Amino acid sequence: MNSVIAPDKPKSINLLDFDRKSLEAFFVEIGEKAFRATQLMKWIYQEGVDDFDEMTNFSKSLRTYLKENCTLSPPECVVEQVATDGTCKWALQTACGNRIETVFIPEESRGTLCVSSQIGCALACTFCSTAQQGFNRNLSTSEIVGQLYFAQKRLGLENRITNVVMMGMGEPLLNFDNVVRAMRLMMDDFAYGLSKRRVTISTSGIVPAMYRLTQECDVSVAVSLHAVNDQLRDELVPINKKYPLKELLEACRDNVKLAPRRRITFEYVMLAGINDSVEDARAMIKLLKTVPSKINLIPFNPFPNSRYECSSAEVIDRFRAVLHNAGMVTTIRRTRGEDIDAACGQLVGRVADKTRRHLKLAMKGSERAA
Repeated sequence: MNSVIAPDKPKSINLLDFDRKSLEAFFVEIGEKAFRATQLMKWIYQEGVDDFDEMTNFSKSLRTYLKENCTLSPPECVVEQVATDGTCKWALQTACGNRIETVFIPEESRGTLCVSSQIGCALACTFCSTAQQGFNRNLSTSEIVGQLYFAQKRLGLENRITNVVMMGMGEPLLNFDNVVRAMRLMMDDFAYGLSKRRVTISTSGIVPAMYRLTQECDVSVAVSLHAVNDQLRDELVPINKKYPLKELLEACRDNVKLAPRRRITFEYVMLAGINDSVEDARAMIKLLKTVPSKINLIPFNPFPNSRYECSSAEVIDRFRAVLHNAGMVTTIRRTRGEDIDAACGQLVGRVADKTRRHLKLAMKGSERAA
């Protein structure tokens, strides 16, 4: 792996780190009125202005203060790739030299941005390439919302981002405060104004944080299920050993109480011979019968040294039919950006791994070879 450069010492306040509430507090602290926060947010997120001198409804003294003490600094794009289907993937470099990956998926009626929340991933889901990279640190709010800030400026208003999914690198609920602050900016009418139905947070099942999310931030929730019994899920999604299915589903039932007709999306990667049988489908029907839900079946996207294979199209269709005939809303995710490794589970970036996961995986590989 390439070496990672040493971090630079921050020289100023990155205003992308602040949601409206904290930005109001910032302006009051420097002797300005709280409403300056909404003015600044309009300039940054709606007008795309990053030069304080162009913020003409601010006094000259305020503009001078902002120039001398503040910055608007999203991660820097170092690589851009465009897939044959139009999917864009950007490698964005953080101030510490690590790289995260962000993906834009264009469709006829919407444009979806897949956003990362951590450098690497602290979990170790065995079917996910991102998880094999190890973990470095949580992203700051500016590094999270900065992905949307960068992408919208890069794409232009003619390619409007209508949906954000927190499904990139990392487990969002293990970076709760920064992720929630970023999502509040995404939904704020003075920033990006996205509907709560168009901002989705995906979790592998950090149960205490799920309850907290229900109380603090009303967004759509997707749960990485991937198995219908604890024994298999312990293997595929190891966090299940700490928060087993019974506890996870209780947290899901708590969340759907927020609104009538609310549903949890359950993501289910299709692994040949592992979790794709008719019996598995019937077990899912029984497991989720008390949780208003929709099922998203995800064809497995292979990566180097993976021990899994994707279920055949015939098997996936059969699995879906069993669920559909039981009245469950079920879709098969269309794989996008596979030719640039931008599909689900393929994001890797560049991570200075603090968990030594690379070493552990290499040792396991050596043991299997022996």
